[in-house]
Amino acid sequence: MSRRPENKTRLLLPAMAALLLPATAVAQVHGYRLDPVHTRVAFEIDHAGFSAAIGTVSGSSGAIAFDPDDWRSARVDVEIPLQRLDLGDQDWNSAAARMLDTERHPVARFVSDSVEPVDATHAAVCGTLSLHGTSRPLCLQATFNQLKRQSLPPFRRTLGFSATALLFRGDYGIDDWMSMVGDVVELRIEVEAHRDDAMLEHFKP
Repeated sequence: MSRRPENKTRLLLPAMAALLLPATAVAQVHGYRLDPVHTRVAFEIDHAGFSAAIGTVSGSSGAIAFDPDDWRSARVDVEIPLQRLDLGDQDWNSAAARMLDTERHPVARFVSDSVEPVDATHAAVCGTLSLHGTSRPLCLQATFNQLKRQSLPPFRRTLGFSATALLFRGDYGIDDWMSMVGDVVELRIEVEAHRDDAMLEHFKP
């Protein structure tokens, strides 16, 4: 009789451990849907050595999978509507649309392959940029700004990032007016995304 409590304890401890382990092992990766209003892609390109032409593209859409404690598990898939490119002048906008051939290639898409953390708030997000019918590797230098519930209705849990990158437009076959318009394009990206775990389905094989 004296051994029964001992046996029960031996059986109980593994059972308790089995219950506790899944809670600690489950990844805290959540899905986020890009907010097209507060997500903006800005670009800068040389204009014949006189100045830098600056433009923006609004209305991007896409999905992010993110766990602030595990950057390497992050995933990104974003589409950028190039027909919404704005250089502040209609003639410039029309010229850029012809260069990018937005009739045939209306969307640029970036899909991440890997995320390499630098520290708690910085990481290199590397993947493939598809632009003008060409896909090439591109790395973004990303800064994690914050993740918290918004203070205004509908009080959505919101993720914020900033990122920069460099690309060469000639690499994507966009080689018009090289004597007047620079080859190097500097990108600055500001991202807000709202919690939506349904977006995790986006990353399933």
